[in-house]
Amino acid sequence: MAERGTKRGAAALVAHLRPTSAAAEAYRTLRASIRFADPDHPCRSIVVTSSRPGEGKSTTVANFGVVLAQTGSRVCLVDADLRRPTLHRIFGLGNARGLTTALLEGLSFAEVAQATGVPDLSVVTSGPLPPSSAELVASSRMRAALEAAVVAYDMILLDSPPVTSVADAMVLTTFVDGVVMVVQPGKVSQGVIRRATSQILAVKGRILGVVMNG
Repeated sequence: MAERGTKRGAAALVAHLRPTSAAAEAYRTLRASIRFADPDHPCRSIVVTSSRPGEGKSTTVANFGVVLAQTGSRVCLVDADLRRPTLHRIFGLGNARGLTTALLEGLSFAEVAQATGVPDLSVVTSGPLPPSSAELVASSRMRAALEAAVVAYDMILLDSPPVTSVADAMVLTTFVDGVVMVVQPGKVSQGVIRRATSQILAVKGRILGVVMNG
């Protein structure tokens, strides 16, 4: 059963609540940039991450998902940040079942995904937090679940932990078609951002672009 969304969470969905705003238009620009970045190799699965916590990656995932779904694409957001999950709060959803449920019980993302107020947009919340998230995210079950999900949906967006904080994001970048980095100018140094991008490139992650937030 869905929980009541917080005011802060609801306010984060500007692409849904204020579709004519400048912020919503910025997310539509991101949508166009990703779609036309490489027409010969379209992305079906994307990790959205940041170099440090608090740069707005979860808000970016949520609104990016909204504008993708507004075109009629079947979109699934996956909260793969098993340390600080946020998507269930943004969308006002329950979190008793989610990603961890799917991986531990051998279920597909579609079986645990929850509908949102946006047509064609579903969310797989984190689910109960495990004692060791890195091993679960890096498992063969996670890779298999993602491979099945790209058949069930047109686009999978994963909200991952920050790159420089834990190893989870690095593993996830090897499972998907591309990576979007969210950067909040003034919050982190250029050195930290360079180190984060270098870590992604070191595991042959495909960086699609950078979102300047705030």
